[in-house]
Amino acid sequence: MRINARLEEEDVRKLEALKQLDHHTTTEIIKEAINVLYRQKMVHPKGSIRALLESDFVGCAEGPENGSQTYKQDVMDYVDAKHPDS
Repeated sequence: MRINARLEEEDVRKLEALKQLDHHTTTEIIKEAINVLYRQKMVHPKGSIRALLESDFVGCAEGPENGSQTYKQDVMDYVDAKHPDS
């Protein structure tokens, strides 16, 4: 399939920068962009718990193991320690 597309000047600059970055052709960049969008929207649809679980987001924080039960007190303790005169 052949594609004929009109691009704004800013998009042309972005395309050229991508081509130079990894020495890819316009065709290779378009194919990769399609694959990225497909994965984002079709394989991992927005709001999907599976996408969240498979991402780097889950488990990225540190804190007490019972944080889901004590978070209000933890926040109050943090604020009190930071602003003892309040």
